Amino acid sequence: MISLCVGTSFAKTLFGVAGPAGMTALRIGLSALLLIAVQRPWRWRLDAGQARVVIGYGVVLACMNLSFYAALARLPLGVAIAIEFLGPLGVAVAYSRSRFDLVWVALAAAGIVALVLPGASGHPVDPVGVGFALTAALFWALYIIVGKRATARVPERQIVCLGLCTASLIAVPAGIAQAGAALLDAHVLLAGFVVAIFCSALPYSLEMFAMKRMPNQVFGIVVSLEPAIGAAAAFAILGERLGGLQWIGMGCVVAATIGSVLSRPRTDPPEAMPA
Repeated sequence: MISLCVGTSFAKTLFGVAGPAGMTALRIGLSALLLIAVQRPWRWRLDAGQARVVIGYGVVLACMNLSFYAALARLPLGVAIAIEFLGPLGVAVAYSRSRFDLVWVALAAAGIVALVLPGASGHPVDPVGVGFALTAALFWALYIIVGKRATARVPERQIVCLGLCTASLIAVPAGIAQAGAALLDAHVLLAGFVVAIFCSALPYSLEMFAMKRMPNQVFGIVVSLEPAIGAAAAFAILGERLGGLQWIGMGCVVAATIGSVLSRPRTDPPEAMPA
């Protein structure tokens, strides 16, 4: 999570040059190239069922990244991550049979309201950015479901590599359409490699191992700290400051996520990190 949040903050510093879609293209495309060079995926053989889950994983991965970076261009990193956490919270509630989970939904809803209220940070919150963050939350929910199915059928390293290759077929054309020749600038390409390593290749690989080896509750509780880590990284790198009400709202989202994790059956899927 530290790698992901620091890398994402660094990526945002280049939005003015390459745009959010352009940075998404570099992040996913270069990550795929790095993993292809290391893992040589042409040696692998997948059956039809495995191919379907890998393709689904890659499509969801691309859409989640594109929508999240579009939100990040308009919102502080901590706020965008907190709103995106509605995705895993929704999955937790959907898998639960307890009415008590409505408490966590209400707490998260109150937190989101606190995050986006006019004046919460001293300046208006971009509603378009909120919309993109909610879209990213939807794709994060799908990512959890598809990712869990993929880990049950395909080795972790194959999922990450082939998933990123699939995602690049969507993200790279979108990035070229937005940024064009700016993506070939040497400075932008070098920065793209750094972002690709710290935001995709490293955290996704670690995540796939963690999802299969950590208890679901431990994984979910640890991941719930990501909005706070993102806010700290954005403050250190971007100078983004959140208002007091926004910190309270973020705390509500984190508390709701932890509560939903602790109250769910152990058979529920863990929350995978966002892109």
